[in-house]
Amino acid sequence: MPDTALMPIAGQVDPVTTARDITPREDGRLDLLGLPKKRIMALFEEAGLDTKQAKLRAKQVFHWIYHRGVTEFAAMTDISKTMRPWLDERFIVGRPDVVEAQHSTDGTRKWLLRTDDGHDFEMVFIPDADRGTLCVSSQVGCTLNCTFCHTGTMRLVRNLTPGEIVGQVMLARDALGEWPKGKMDVADEADEADYSSDGRLLTNIVMMGMGEPLYNYENVKGALSIVMDGEGLALSKRRITLSTSGVVPLMQKCGEEIGVNLAVSLHAVTKEVRDEIVPINRKYGLEELLQACADYPGASNARRITFEYVMLKDKNDSDDDARELVRLIKQYGLPAKVNLIPFNPWPGSAYECSAPERIRSFSNIVFEHGISAPVRTPRGRDIDAACGQLKTSAEKKSRAQRDREAAAAEAEAEAQEA
Repeated sequence: MPDTALMPIAGQVDPVTTARDITPREDGRLDLLGLPKKRIMALFEEAGLDTKQAKLRAKQVFHWIYHRGVTEFAAMTDISKTMRPWLDERFIVGRPDVVEAQHSTDGTRKWLLRTDDGHDFEMVFIPDADRGTLCVSSQVGCTLNCTFCHTGTMRLVRNLTPGEIVGQVMLARDALGEWPKGKMDVADEADEADYSSDGRLLTNIVMMGMGEPLYNYENVKGALSIVMDGEGLALSKRRITLSTSGVVPLMQKCGEEIGVNLAVSLHAVTKEVRDEIVPINRKYGLEELLQACADYPGASNARRITFEYVMLKDKNDSDDDARELVRLIKQYGLPAKVNLIPFNPWPGSAYECSAPERIRSFSNIVFEHGISAPVRTPRGRDIDAACGQLKTSAEKKSRAQRDREAAAAEAEAEAQEA
């Protein structure tokens, strides 16, 4: 085998051919983040390594990326010194660019992130006493247009790649300092006595950020497979929840192929109201949706389906609505939990939050019939990180920036006329 350090850059893969799962970069290098081991191996082969070398290097790099959190090939100490520059010339291990990081007074953290091709999206970390939950986005924008949701007022720009989805988890672990501490050299590769990891702050993932995960199914599946891989981030599928507004044709497939917990954005119990506030109901109605929930693989009393239900004043919050919700859950024999979500206001919204006593009454009726219906405590409202509030501040900023540029141009024109 030739000296890999001397292999020409011309041997690297054309990024256009990999645009489906990798966002092309201006420098021509390919980002390995979010790619399965076999895909990394294939890229190494296409770049000039023989099969044996490609398999070994893919295994090593995959370990460094997901077990160690390393982003520099120079730090991958069990890879030969001649190989590391070769990798660095052709590949990177990236992270989403952080445009802005905000901290709420209640401990919630929100990041505004940017892709390599300049699109913005958000993720949120919610700490609790017994867990830490990362709310992950699957798309830039959203196409569902749920009328109570601020994110739904954004246009859909594009799907996030597996790397951009996994990158949110990696970035959160970076920020929380949760990569294993200690050093591993070639000499102690077989004896990792100082390879240690402290208790995790990030324990759960919810696919409840920007976008509809099932409308980006293959990329979400690819990302979560790495998150759940024992040689990847090794997070149990029982600690991952995927939320859908009701993309019925893909729900069964999701249960069979991904196997994570299911949450359904229900929000109404009649066709009339759900058609208004969750427009996808006009395509996949309540009966079809609830039957898909009943058929969801792995659903049981131990792994209940969660129904998300935002409380909107005089819209979906009556005692009759609560009783109808109970009736539907029992009719379909669903192992269910209902999360009641006080509506989080945003500028321009046509809705108001139900009164606290109304929410309590609704919750009590559902509880009285043996179905858990806790009221979710709003988190991160002061930084627009609460449920339904995610809409990139970059969108607002870009508008403001355009206004400033227009004002500057106008001032310049007036000065020239003077």
